[in-house]
Amino acid sequence: MAAALSESTNISSHTLDKVKIAKVSLESYYHNLSAQYRERENRFRLLEQTMEDEGLNDDQKLERRHQHALKETEFLRLKRARLTVDDFEPLKVIGKGAFGEVRLVQKRDTGHIYAMKILKKVDMLQKDQIAHARAERDILVKADNEWVVKMFYSFQDGTNLYLVMEFLQGGDMMTLLIKRDTLTEEEAQFYVAETLLALNSIHSLGFIHRDVKPDNLLLDHRGHLKLSDFGLCTGLKKSHRTDFYKNLSKAEPADFAWNAMDSRRKAESWKSKRRQLAYSTVGTPDYIAPEVFLHKGYNCTVDFWSLGVIMYEMLIGYPPFCSNGPQETYRKVMAWRDTLQFPPEIPISRQARELVTRLCCDPDQRLPDAASIRAQPFFAGVDWDNIRERPAAIQVSVRSIDDTANFDEFPDADLNWPSNSRDRQDKDRYKKELAFINYTYKAFEEQPKCRPGLGSHAEYPT
Repeated sequence: MAAALSESTNISSHTLDKVKIAKVSLESYYHNLSAQYRERENRFRLLEQTMEDEGLNDDQKLERRHQHALKETEFLRLKRARLTVDDFEPLKVIGKGAFGEVRLVQKRDTGHIYAMKILKKVDMLQKDQIAHARAERDILVKADNEWVVKMFYSFQDGTNLYLVMEFLQGGDMMTLLIKRDTLTEEEAQFYVAETLLALNSIHSLGFIHRDVKPDNLLLDHRGHLKLSDFGLCTGLKKSHRTDFYKNLSKAEPADFAWNAMDSRRKAESWKSKRRQLAYSTVGTPDYIAPEVFLHKGYNCTVDFWSLGVIMYEMLIGYPPFCSNGPQETYRKVMAWRDTLQFPPEIPISRQARELVTRLCCDPDQRLPDAASIRAQPFFAGVDWDNIRERPAAIQVSVRSIDDTANFDEFPDADLNWPSNSRDRQDKDRYKKELAFINYTYKAFEEQPKCRPGLGSHAEYPT
């Protein structure tokens, strides 16, 4: 229809694209207004119910309503304010990935410390990651709970997408495993249990992570776990479909050589490449369930396969299918009945071995939900209801709220903000504007930690 209209009225396709953007922008604007009204009404109803439950008198209720109204007014002010990178002071690069980087930043007006994830729009478009970038933003908005990294803001400019999230000083599970090599069964029990609860929190919202691996399990200042990186999960799947399988179809027989190694050599090989794989575009298929590769449909139990692989790595020191290259790893994952083996020189309990094999198995034989996994003998004695309030299995060392000792160093990183220049000759610019419309978000309540100034190092509260 648009093409016919363009031909009959001599309207250029560029003009029609601008009309489309305007239409979507207006519809999005009024949809957001309606949604914001419903959210305000829900917050007010929740306030009234809370006051009734607490048994407050009329004067106390009046004061609480007044405080709530002030919060709502401030929230509206914040939503009207246009957020840009200039509102943040870049402190340090703490992570790099296939599609962007993560920086430690401080908000200039409040002093609050955040982790800011920066994604390049051109990469999102060229690598077909638009839906994945939006999925990450959407789940961070919806999954407002103690098991998922909290997002405070999302915004964009002409060049990049920005996700501003809480900064977790404990680093990630990969860093912990690099330091410790292996964990005791008691330590593994703790982290596998917390990972299971984190996964259940997003499964209950209808999401599947699909890329559960140690780099995506972050630790807070007390050593407790939170789930992160919800965009890269589908991204890895896409990368394997377009690149990995293409390579497989052209592979030589030698590419599938198994080159059996003993457990010591496997551990040494895995340690040498572990961090490099985390920064690669394709990543590693070590943690991905076989049914994901087959593209025949799957459900949330693919995350439980990944959980089993991570548990194996915690106890043995390397994933069960690790190899010298992605093709060989893929082959081992697909032939898991033969390749999932427990080295006899690294003894583990029968309960641990049984749980791994009940997670890393055929989909129809796999433990189907969190309740059935929690009932396994390996988790005997776990206080599921209070696990996050209890001391972590391994205490992390955190000196201050902006301590980055548990993260990799990037000494040559450029801390200047990425250029936001718009190329007027960019024919695809409208696609960026349309693809990332309605990306902006501001959390209602903001309670991150902060330090007094850019040069201070406040002690972390105990």
